[in-house]
Amino acid sequence: MKNGERARAGHDSPADPGPAVVGREAEIAEIRSRVAADRSHSSVLVVEGDPGAGKSVLLDLAVRLTRDTGQRVLRAVGSESETPLAFAGLHQLLRPVLRSLDGLPARQRSALRTALGLAEDAGDAGDAEHTDHADHADHASTPDALLVGLAVLTLLSDLSEPAPLLVVVDDAQWIDRASLDVLSFLARRMAGEPVTLLMGVRAAAVLPGFDKGYERLEIGPLSGDAANRLLDEQPKRPTGRTRARILREAAGNPLALVELARAAADREPEGSGVEGPLPVTDRLEGIFARHLRLLPEATRRALLLLAAADAADAPAAARGLPEAADTVWAPAERAGLVRRDGTGVSFRHPLVRSAVYHAAPFEQRRRAHLALARQLGEEPDRRAWHLAAAAVRPDEQVSAALRETAGRARRRGGHAAAAAALERAAELSPHRADQARLLADAADTAVFTGQLGWVEHLAAGVRERSDDPALTGRAALATGRLMTMGPHHTAAFGLLSRVADEAAATRSPRLLDALAAAAVVRYYSGEESQRQRIEALLADVPDSAAGGALRAWVLAVSDPAGAGASLAPALPRLIAAAKDEAGSLTALAVVAWLLDRTPLAARTFDEAFGRWQAHGPLPAGLACAAGWAYLEQGRWADARSVAAEIAEVASAAGLDHAEACARTLDATVLALLGEPAEARDSAERALALVDPLESRSVAVFARRALGLAAVAEGDYDSAYAHFRAAFTEDGDPVHYHVSPTVLAELAAAAVRRGHRETAARLLEHSARHLAPGMSARLSLLVERGRALLAEPEHAERHFRAALAGEAGEQWPFERAQTRLDYGEWLRRQRRVAEARPLLTGALDTFRRLGARPWIDRAKAELRAAGIEADTAAPGALTELSPQQQQIVRLAAHGLTNREIGEKLFLSPRTVGSHLYRVFPKLGITARTQLRDLLTGALPGTGSAQWRQLTD
Repeated sequence: MKNGERARAGHDSPADPGPAVVGREAEIAEIRSRVAADRSHSSVLVVEGDPGAGKSVLLDLAVRLTRDTGQRVLRAVGSESETPLAFAGLHQLLRPVLRSLDGLPARQRSALRTALGLAEDAGDAGDAEHTDHADHADHASTPDALLVGLAVLTLLSDLSEPAPLLVVVDDAQWIDRASLDVLSFLARRMAGEPVTLLMGVRAAAVLPGFDKGYERLEIGPLSGDAANRLLDEQPKRPTGRTRARILREAAGNPLALVELARAAADREPEGSGVEGPLPVTDRLEGIFARHLRLLPEATRRALLLLAAADAADAPAAARGLPEAADTVWAPAERAGLVRRDGTGVSFRHPLVRSAVYHAAPFEQRRRAHLALARQLGEEPDRRAWHLAAAAVRPDEQVSAALRETAGRARRRGGHAAAAAALERAAELSPHRADQARLLADAADTAVFTGQLGWVEHLAAGVRERSDDPALTGRAALATGRLMTMGPHHTAAFGLLSRVADEAAATRSPRLLDALAAAAVVRYYSGEESQRQRIEALLADVPDSAAGGALRAWVLAVSDPAGAGASLAPALPRLIAAAKDEAGSLTALAVVAWLLDRTPLAARTFDEAFGRWQAHGPLPAGLACAAGWAYLEQGRWADARSVAAEIAEVASAAGLDHAEACARTLDATVLALLGEPAEARDSAERALALVDPLESRSVAVFARRALGLAAVAEGDYDSAYAHFRAAFTEDGDPVHYHVSPTVLAELAAAAVRRGHRETAARLLEHSARHLAPGMSARLSLLVERGRALLAEPEHAERHFRAALAGEAGEQWPFERAQTRLDYGEWLRRQRRVAEARPLLTGALDTFRRLGARPWIDRAKAELRAAGIEADTAAPGALTELSPQQQQIVRLAAHGLTNREIGEKLFLSPRTVGSHLYRVFPKLGITARTQLRDLLTGALPGTGSAQWRQLTD
């Protein structure tokens, strides 16, 4: 059998991947295992390698194997020219199943259709008759990114109902960011779904959302033996010196081996040397361009039109060709440049497309783009980009078209696409002032992509084109806002200070915005000089009703102790005035948390819950404050949910500091629940993500979590060391807001390890420093610390002060700790009868929260006091993950699996799988038993947040 016949035979057989896949036995086995016909669970695999390594061949194999078993495949291929178009990749992926959108819930269907640029029809409106019309219209015009992801998740879950589903995305590095975010959302939530996701990506490319946490199949260079075998498969196998040079310069890249062997065979007689250096992988475009010159003129025109087109533009490209398809494409197919199948014509490799495009003179490329623009009159976004590619000079009409494209992308949640369109619109604008304004708009939009380098580049473009302080300041502020979420806070504060100085000099309203961002840096860094700088600049900002919430934010974030007395009384009024404004409402909730108005903070976060999550694709400043408020109020599952969501978003965006904040929150809850090993892992990961000198808040939060983990294990030496690290050698707080919350824990550990005098001096030093604006919560913590450190004759008055009044019930764990300490002290004073109710009350609280180490300690104290506490373990509900607790709560309120999935952004199948697994843990057999089980079992079950979720 000839080589060509053998190749065709190999491609006809699903058992044989073909001779091109040489030396990839392990990779083929991995692909086969992922698409096995009997797979019943989800799988995500990132297939990674250099151009030409064989990723596409392996993905093609996966598609053939799957289709041969009768199962469904959805496939998309990234394109460089489609990268600026929001949801272009998603449209390509879902195009074969668009009719199935009709089966989605109304809100999901509306969001997905809007994202894909599909008009709602009358049937959709009719299906949504139970949905609030204003709300429905809002979602139709600006789909929530999470709702779009949920719609796709539900769709794929439904499609996989009859048989497992394979989703293949090749050249994922060129998939638009909005589509990539949806794919990342799916990958994180497909557990239990019979869906396999294969992502092909170039080795050097960054793939946001898939850069960690997923299995990777790295397609490296071929071994020497495999490379020789691949050369032996070629029509004209190279020999001698030529073969040695090909093997050396191809460096194991399969595409380079094949193409260099073909080039050598075309240029030189077999066995002779090749003049000059052979092209290496990144120079293979020259080889393809040389093949191109040998093709008929009509074929070259067709190839250039196809190269200039996006994947979705291919039909338009075909309409622009006068010749019959076979006549045009057959020479290109014989040359190995394209492949044809039932779906049309496509380039054999991205390098072919690049070579075809760049080999053509600009004027030819320009004519191709203009031809496509004429064919795409009904698709304004694609038309605008083709007109932009054809532009040879500034063009106001094309710039205006791109501005309209940016507006549509922004309304659909495509921030990256919108920023790219604005940037190109600026390049094509004839006037420098308009260029600067458009680049400033692009910088504002690009903040939400998390790409700091891009925002800095856009800001530099503004400065090059304009000296208008309004524009340059806006661009600088965009850069500073994004820098606050990263680890380099000194640089961020310096930039924001300069923006604030310029705004103050020109009396710009941007001054308050700059100070609000600078206050976030001040909180994260804990740097005292930054507080002084903020206060000096804030004096130049006139009081106004419009800026009330923002001014309160700046004051509370930069100096909560100093601002508490004046701000606390005004908070309820400011919150009432904020009403439904998500940004102000969330900011004021943060202020309430900083001032230790914990119930007010938690209620305000509950009110802003949905709007807060939809505030933007990146975490807002101090977003973890919601989690800390929930933790302090005893809503630990809610706190972990906040931490999980922020960590997920921050990790995908590369925002190390935001991720570290979330990990310290989760570490604290884990320590309190009695999971010290997991708590340490999370806290240490947080410390590794930041510079402790630049991020003192994270450093102290992490040390507190590590100290609590040590307490949970009874290791009071380590606990004391971690708590002591929250203060300097001189006893000053390392962080002005977080360090004081450690005082009582430091005192407790110090008593057990013989550091009473040192801890007492430090506590009194801190108390004097805090005295002018000490909150009720800190006062109670200081009194608890004093009670623990005092001599026996003085301790009781401090214990009584720490338990005085009802205010302490706002912080149930801290109140229970004080009751436990006081009960233990009373027992040792032989006042057992007085100790018992305190110890019993502490045990009840610890059990309700699921604080296992403190449960054990309280039970031991009760035994010593002559009471054998029952041996009931913490409620089974507290053993569940935060997500499982959410599902159980919603199911107990009567919601169906589909309704729960829509609220929690999970598929109905995943919800059902969770319930199936948790029923045995809860000791129940029916859904109807959940409500009785839930009543009073978990804190926060009647909270406004959960009432909102179940309305």
